[in-house]
Amino acid sequence: MKQGEGKQEFDCSVDVLVVGSGSGGFAAAIAAADGGSNTLLIESTELLGGCSSMSGGGLWIPNNSLMQEAGVADPPDEVRAYLDEIIGDVGPASSGERRAAFLVEGPKMVDYLRNLGVKFNYAKGYPDYYPQKFGGLAEGRCIDGGIYNLNELPKEWRKKLRGLLPMAITTKDASVIAKPFSKAGMGTLGAIIGKRMIGGKLTGKNYAGLGVALVGQLLKVALQKGVDIWLESPLAELILEDGRVVGAIVIKEGKPLRVEAKKGVIMAAGGFAQNNEMRQKYHPKPICTDWTSANPGDLGGGITAGMSIGSETALMDDAWWGPTLINPNGEAQFMIWERSNPFSIMVDAKGNRFMNESASYVDCGHWMYEHNEKAPCIPAYMIIDSNHRKKYMLGMMMPGSTPKSAFTSGFITKGSTIEELAQAVGIDAENLKATIERFNGFCSTGVDEDFERGSNAYDRYYSDAKEAKPNPNLGAIAAPPFYALKVWPGDLSTKGGLLTDEFARVISTSGEVIEGLYAAGNNSASIMGRTYPGAGATIGPAMTFGYIAGKHAAGAAL
Repeated sequence: MKQGEGKQEFDCSVDVLVVGSGSGGFAAAIAAADGGSNTLLIESTELLGGCSSMSGGGLWIPNNSLMQEAGVADPPDEVRAYLDEIIGDVGPASSGERRAAFLVEGPKMVDYLRNLGVKFNYAKGYPDYYPQKFGGLAEGRCIDGGIYNLNELPKEWRKKLRGLLPMAITTKDASVIAKPFSKAGMGTLGAIIGKRMIGGKLTGKNYAGLGVALVGQLLKVALQKGVDIWLESPLAELILEDGRVVGAIVIKEGKPLRVEAKKGVIMAAGGFAQNNEMRQKYHPKPICTDWTSANPGDLGGGITAGMSIGSETALMDDAWWGPTLINPNGEAQFMIWERSNPFSIMVDAKGNRFMNESASYVDCGHWMYEHNEKAPCIPAYMIIDSNHRKKYMLGMMMPGSTPKSAFTSGFITKGSTIEELAQAVGIDAENLKATIERFNGFCSTGVDEDFERGSNAYDRYYSDAKEAKPNPNLGAIAAPPFYALKVWPGDLSTKGGLLTDEFARVISTSGEVIEGLYAAGNNSASIMGRTYPGAGATIGPAMTFGYIAGKHAAGAAL
């Protein structure tokens, strides 16, 4: 902590310093710069975008203008009731004031960025994660950055984005191409390869989708607004003067620079998913950084910097959990459709089901830790039959094609019978066989009497109505050979961080606002508490509170 006795000396000076280049950081930088403030954005790694760029790039923003244009009604009182029920009381991180600010300012943020040239796409039909709850929407509230031509960026910035993928897809494309041999899957893949990839190259375009499309557009606007950007420039510590944050020490080209921030420092440096020491301290056990899908720079520096000057924290024991595979290359592979499509179940080490496999990934992660206290399920096992392997993507592995490395690495185990498979992975064979027989009975009736899988629109979003009837999530595990995959409680990043108010201002351990310090995104404790209302519920609040912080720091009216 740097506590000055008078005027500090600085190597350089800006109005607003933004720490972190994810979607929340860019929203903050754009709002601050557009509000007339000289703005510097620093990124600790060599690439921009953080976890946002590696994500699906969706924003969960209720009552946004794209929904209105699509004719989808979204009464504010119903949205608030939905959030109040599924989040509940988790303390000040999700206070009534913060929920109100999110619901009011979120749609404004979307319109603000649209007016600056950001093109969003409404993923209509991607349901909220609890559509059966009052206020939940089967149409969903998710928007994304659509498809973006990276050639619109200055040449020197085009390869500075993290998470570049070989195919340009949108949020909604994922559910279709997970079944690439279906009629819809082949049509969508054909359009992606023909129009976006081949057609793009022939016309001088360089298309990107998902998080890269979102961050690429934000980068373009930030550059247009004159935001200065430093890569490979991590924050070392915050500088205090008479109790106010007035700047920070930044490591640039290996040297510490004292950067003055006249109007404030906005912390948007992400969570601590890649920091093993912090994970061991705060998270349930077992835990391992090998299981996270967060970006390599997700080391918690922004959180510890705030804590070192007396910032309060909340939700430090939680994360954006999700069942995760470790692929043959040793990389974490966050599961979305694999566990939800039919002809599959998840079981513990004894061979018992313990969850609705098609539910929200955060819930599934919580259930893994909760159940592990009763029966070992870390790792759990996803059991599938040949129908699943022939019809559906397994991560990036095409259907019907399982390379030898998948078996030799231990990624997937095969058995000609359930008994043989159980023996190979160390599960009680008779118990697993009984579990599958019971599940197959549910497939016949269409009703999962144990966990209600397939009973709501979100469950059914990743399913196969053509192959599994009467319930599109329930397909009998009956076609040999059979396969088992180890499943770990991975995550997209962590949920805990600096406690903030409705203006994104950081709160001290004494309950007072720390003047000059703001936080957004996973650098702050999540407004969503311990749940996940719908696709984009990380990025939506990150960008909303980044926008709020940028405007507030710049002195612009909200």
